Amino acid sequence: MKRNKKIVTETLSGFTELLPAEQIVFNTMLDTIRRVYENFGFVPIDTPVLERADVLLAKAGGETEKQIYQFKKGDTDLAMRFDLTIPLARYVAEHYNELTFPFRRYAIGKVYRGEKPQAGRFREFYQCDIDVIGDTNLDLRFDAEIPSIIYMIFRELGFAKFTVRINNRKLFNGLFFELGVTESSTRIMQSIDRLEKNGIAAVQKELKALDLSAKAIERIFDFIELKGSSKDIIAGLRNLGIANAQFKEGIEELSEVIELIQQFGVPKSNCVIDLTIARGLDYYTGTVYETRLDEYPEIGSVCSGGRYENLASQYIDKKLPGVGISIGLTRLFDQLCKKGAIKIGSATPTKILIIPMMDDLGPSLKLATDLRKNGIPTEVAFGKEKAKKHLGYADKLNIPFVVFIGETEVEKGIYTLKNMQAGKQEEFSHKELLFKLRHHRE
Repeated sequence: MKRNKKIVTETLSGFTELLPAEQIVFNTMLDTIRRVYENFGFVPIDTPVLERADVLLAKAGGETEKQIYQFKKGDTDLAMRFDLTIPLARYVAEHYNELTFPFRRYAIGKVYRGEKPQAGRFREFYQCDIDVIGDTNLDLRFDAEIPSIIYMIFRELGFAKFTVRINNRKLFNGLFFELGVTESSTRIMQSIDRLEKNGIAAVQKELKALDLSAKAIERIFDFIELKGSSKDIIAGLRNLGIANAQFKEGIEELSEVIELIQQFGVPKSNCVIDLTIARGLDYYTGTVYETRLDEYPEIGSVCSGGRYENLASQYIDKKLPGVGISIGLTRLFDQLCKKGAIKIGSATPTKILIIPMMDDLGPSLKLATDLRKNGIPTEVAFGKEKAKKHLGYADKLNIPFVVFIGETEVEKGIYTLKNMQAGKQEEFSHKELLFKLRHHRE
């Protein structure tokens, strides 16, 4: 008789599974991001993972379209969402008459891209997005609010040294028009986006390959190599002598946004102008952002986004400008874990394990209920095993406290509490126990 072949249980390449201790830390990061988003008044939406293919492909093209998971079910062409922005565009178009503008939304969910898996790149991963969508117009103050949200998120996540880099796409567009290289603008910006990774010589070579003149390349580098304080860079931009109206508009917008960001309370050290930030997508039309962790520059951008002129032009005859950012949480978590920057702790949220030392479970269950009502995650050890085995369970999962309840404890009206780390046992009344555990939890 032929034996059944064992099914391989390994996850697909580019997909991840976390062990409980890792998942707890990941969820804590996700909850932190969600809490900050809500503190700024963003409302949650959750769009389907599957959409009609024509909806997702409406704004896709090039490499993006090649990466979309697409299939047919019956007569319907379906696709899996590859970001959270295009579903947002469809959502706003669908519910336009029911929404209040400016519409401040956040979305946290998995997206899917059929790209080649490599370090820091996945086929399934979490994105954490916010966007502010205006109806016809959107005040520039929203562009300045975004870095203050980024600042709070990364401070809440425990990072003190990080930098939000900011630029304005109108500067590039105006510069390229002035130099007569508008047709190559997307490829030029993609090359500039790779400047930090590839170096000056490689980017210059790429620009030459686009048939840019030596003078045009020189002017581009005069622009992107402006350094110094925000005030210095703004002055340097004005002194470049570029007469293009869009370039001048970009200077004024960038100057205003930087000034407003400081009013939002973001320290100058955490937000700087960086004229190499291009965000090489035609999607962006104004302010653009990239955030780097100063102590881990090799990770690259951990939060990026910008201003776009019209979110949903393919779906609705309305002008809906917006500004937003996205945090690739799966990638960020993965990279920080590999660098030892994230401390993986307990494999359970449980803080107390109650071990009944008698057949009557009533007192143990009552205490568990009281502890849970006080916000203290609690388990009760069921089974006839000896206490030693239950203690081993608690030790393996790093449960900090164990409570023993036996006939003696019931008669005395006390509880025996063991600190698993210190190995110390103490007796407490019900009131004292709750106070002790609440205080420890805080």
